[in-house]
Amino acid sequence: MKTVRYGIIGVGNMGRAHAISLLGEIKNAELAAVCDTSKERLEWAEENLPADVRRYSSPEELIKAKTVDAVLIATPHYDHPTLAIDALNAGYHVLIEKPAGVYTKAVQEMNDTAAAHPELKFGIMYNQRTNPLYQKLRELIQSGELGEIRRTNWIITNWYRTQHYYNSGGWRATWGGEGGGVLLNQDPHQLDLWQWITGMMPKRVRAFCHFGKYRDIEVEDDVTAFVEYENSATGLFITTTGEAPGTNRFEINGDNGKIVVENGTLTFWRLRTPEPKFNAEFAGGFGTPECWKCEIPVKPGGGDQHKGILQNFTNAILHNEPLLAPGEEGILGLTLSNAMYLSSWTDNWVELPIDADLFHEKLMEKIKNSTFQKIAAPDKAFEVSGSH
Repeated sequence: MKTVRYGIIGVGNMGRAHAISLLGEIKNAELAAVCDTSKERLEWAEENLPADVRRYSSPEELIKAKTVDAVLIATPHYDHPTLAIDALNAGYHVLIEKPAGVYTKAVQEMNDTAAAHPELKFGIMYNQRTNPLYQKLRELIQSGELGEIRRTNWIITNWYRTQHYYNSGGWRATWGGEGGGVLLNQDPHQLDLWQWITGMMPKRVRAFCHFGKYRDIEVEDDVTAFVEYENSATGLFITTTGEAPGTNRFEINGDNGKIVVENGTLTFWRLRTPEPKFNAEFAGGFGTPECWKCEIPVKPGGGDQHKGILQNFTNAILHNEPLLAPGEEGILGLTLSNAMYLSSWTDNWVELPIDADLFHEKLMEKIKNSTFQKIAAPDKAFEVSGSH
C-alpha cells in the first residue's frame, strides 16, 4: 500500500473539516468515501467534494463496500464505540473523533475488539497532543525535571457558550443525544492531557457537577473536581461554559518547583534546592528555597493539530510509525469524566477503576427521566452527524 484510502462516517462540522484536509493536505492519503444518514449532508458532499469520492447513506453500506482502507468516525459520541467495533471487525484501520464514547463499558468493548485485531491501527483524534506547549510540558515532567508531582491544578473556564449554541442542534446538551455537557463535549482534550502529561491517573475522585446552572440545559455546565493520587498528590479540575472572561491555567507542583502553562507560555519556577532536601537541611527559622523563574522555550504555534493526527495515523498504517494518540488511551480521559459524574450523582467519593455497570445504570436513568426529549435514545445508533 502506497496510499491510504479514507472513508469518513459523519460529515457534520468535524467530518467536513477532515474531508477537506484529506483532499491533498495529508501526504500519502486520499479521501475515497463519505457516509451520512442526512440527505442534506450528502448533498453538501456532492457539491463540495470531487466526483470520485463515493457517497454512502449508512455506515453499514460503507463498511460493506470495501472501497476504503481506513475509517474516520466523526459521529455523535454514543456511536463512536459501536461503529469502531463494526469497522475493526470488518478489517479496517479506525480513527475516531473524541471522546472515545460516553461510558467506559462501551469503550472497553471497543478496546477489546482493537486488541483482537493487532494488525489494524486504532487511533483517536486527540489533536492537542500535537501542541508543542503540551509536548514540552510532558517532556519536562516525564524526564523528572520537576521531581515527584505533589499537586495539579487546571482551571479551564474559557469555554463560553450561549443558549443559542445549545439550541443549535437537537443532540446538544442532552443525556440521550450527547451524554453530557462541558466534560464530554469541551473538555475531553484537557482530561486526556491531564493524565498524558503527568503519567498519572488518580486513585479516587470527588466532584461537584452543576447541571443547567447557567443555561437551560439538563447536563452539566459547571464542574469542580478534586482528585487524589497513589503517591498522596492531589489535583483540582475546574471547568464551565458559563463564565466570561474565562481562564486556561494549568499548574503542576513538584519537589523541584512548579510549572505553569497560561497564555501560550510555559514557565518553570525552579527551586535551586529541591524542597525535601531544603526542609531536611534548613535550620534558620523562617526560610524558603531559592527559586528561579525560567521561561521555557517552546516551538511557536499550536502544532499540526487535526492534520498532524491524520498524518501520524497515515504514517502508522504505511510505515508503522508510533501513534501519538492510540485509540485505547481514549478510555483514560473518559474514566475521569465518568468518575466526576458518578461522584456527583452519588454525592460521594468514587474509587478508580470506576464501577462501569453502576455508571451505565445511572446514565440510562438520566436518559429515561429526561425532560429534554430532543433526540432518540442512544441505542438507536447514528441518529445525527456530530460536531463540536
